[in-house]
Amino acid sequence: MAGQLNPHLLLAVPLAPLAGAAIAGLLGTKFFGNLIGRKTTHTITILGVLVSFILSAMTLSDVINGASYNGTLYQWMNVGGMKLEVGFLVDSLTAMMMCVVTFVSLMVHIYTIGYMAEDEGYNRFFAYISLFTFSMLMLVMSNNFLQLFFGWEAVGLVSYLLIGFWYTKPTAIYANMKAFLVNRVGDFGFILGIGLLVAYAGSMNYAEVFAKKEALAPLTLPGTDWMLITVACICLFVGAMGKSAQFPLHVWLPDSMEGPTPISALIHAATMVTAGIFMVARMSPLFEMSDTALSFIMTIGAITALFMGFMGIIQNDIKRVVAYSTLSQLGYMTVALGASAYSVAVFHLMTHAFFKALLFLAAGSVIIGMHHDQDIRNMGGLWKYMPKTWFTSLIGSLALIGTPFFSGFYSKDSIIEAVMASHLAGSSFAQFAVLAGVFVTAFYSFRMYFLVFHGKENFGHAHHGHDDHHDDGHHHGLAPGEKPHESPAVVWVPLVLLAVPSLLIGLYTIEPMLFGDFFKGVIFVDHHAHPAMEELAHEFHGWQAMGIHALQTKPFWLALAGVATAYFFYMVKPSIPAAIKVRASVLYNILENKYYMDRFNEIVFAGGARLLGGGLWNVGDKGLIDGLVVNGSAKLVGLFSKVVRLFQTGFIYHYAFVMILGVLAFLLYFMPLPFSK
Repeated sequence: MAGQLNPHLLLAVPLAPLAGAAIAGLLGTKFFGNLIGRKTTHTITILGVLVSFILSAMTLSDVINGASYNGTLYQWMNVGGMKLEVGFLVDSLTAMMMCVVTFVSLMVHIYTIGYMAEDEGYNRFFAYISLFTFSMLMLVMSNNFLQLFFGWEAVGLVSYLLIGFWYTKPTAIYANMKAFLVNRVGDFGFILGIGLLVAYAGSMNYAEVFAKKEALAPLTLPGTDWMLITVACICLFVGAMGKSAQFPLHVWLPDSMEGPTPISALIHAATMVTAGIFMVARMSPLFEMSDTALSFIMTIGAITALFMGFMGIIQNDIKRVVAYSTLSQLGYMTVALGASAYSVAVFHLMTHAFFKALLFLAAGSVIIGMHHDQDIRNMGGLWKYMPKTWFTSLIGSLALIGTPFFSGFYSKDSIIEAVMASHLAGSSFAQFAVLAGVFVTAFYSFRMYFLVFHGKENFGHAHHGHDDHHDDGHHHGLAPGEKPHESPAVVWVPLVLLAVPSLLIGLYTIEPMLFGDFFKGVIFVDHHAHPAMEELAHEFHGWQAMGIHALQTKPFWLALAGVATAYFFYMVKPSIPAAIKVRASVLYNILENKYYMDRFNEIVFAGGARLLGGGLWNVGDKGLIDGLVVNGSAKLVGLFSKVVRLFQTGFIYHYAFVMILGVLAFLLYFMPLPFSK
């Protein structure tokens, strides 16, 4: 039924997981003396997210039938005509994101029962992931920039807590601080973009800012000839570069694997890293007015898609392979945004959320079966021991590489076609990057798949690598003679539930989301200036025809070549990659050192910050503040006191003499001079 959604039910969507987080975080931890146990904690938090998911699904159903909501729930203050509010904008884009976030979060909550069963921070972890769900929901449901920024910063804060969950582990502490600081760089650009729009549009409400886009279009940034809308959009995208881990602000995401595996699925598949993609799609009315901003976005996305894929080839940590895959796929989404195919980017965001969450949780299941050994070189032949994990991992891998009729195929192939139809500056490089990325993705995905589930069994020996748990003094990895084991039902059931949409959701949703009215009035595209979506619609003849036609296209054969090459290299002739590593040692070292981006950041930014900080400390703090202001004023008072003390002798005639001098000075000051008129 068409109409307005119930704001009270909408408010319950984010508040339900917030309530679970509050109960688990207060009553389930040492803060209030562990008043509730583990079972109560996970029951309450899962119930909160379940309620949120059910309400989100109901909301999506109503939105499909024409309902929507855009209104203020609470006005915080009114400053000079500027309203600071809490409000919701719930349309098809929001409702879809609400369902994706809550469903993946629900799967992660259930999975966590098994994965974190032996961890002392069990209750605290459930509190964190529920709080993270609340933060992401507030971000996607916002109707104004203030609430958007609140949700944006809240997911950053909770990600800091989750990545550094094992706070006694030095690498986790380093990783969460790195994620926090890199995101602050992006957020600086983000708040500048918001500030420009608010300053010139005079409002924080999305609809009011969008309504003034024509008035903003001819304006330039004061003192320059730069178009205001271009600068604002690029600043907003800098925020997305940090949150969605685009080059060169990608460096935090691989290190964030130091956190427990469930948060890798939650943060890096369905929520935090997709916030930037969602934000740009929401701001499509503004981005459509700047070809410069779109070209910049497309180029950054292409660099990320291709060069982060290369990084996945050399990784031996099972979670880091999936992490670099996430970086590459985020690059694909960003390329689609740059091609003005916003709906395609969001479509890939949705399909990617399911199969990437599946791959992360499957990696966690493998880690459990391998007694917390993460090095894929120590695995092999696990399909016999972990059949459910093996089969669901295969589905996730096939979806990731864009196998026809799998969900990832429909979204990934649409991105490639959209880029081919784009004529913006940078589109030629983007076309090469997304096509080459198909082969690279297939190669590193099935390299991991073959090394983990097939081939020679390499477990039960002396091994290398690190584990996913903090350093607790216990043995990690399988002992000699010990065999892997399938994970408990509480772990593999979420894998099965995620495998279903990874397989089917693409073919059911491609037509309404890309070529129907699902995003009508929500995502705006100037079809005359950016015809990519019109060309895609002209070539689309149904999901069956698209899947069959794909068998004749370059992406399919590139993906097949990637799988075949991985099989030959690691199952048939493993001496070949070893020889390549030796002969291409220079290239390998570049990849091993992550293109030296960490080194560059350490020397230039961290070193510059230390140099600047040292200068400010020595000159500003010690020299000016401590030396001149604080110590200088004290010395001045001391000097004045020494002079005054000379007259404090205790003799009356000295005091009388000082009084006479004072009166004389007073008379001389006020006495008119003889020659004055």
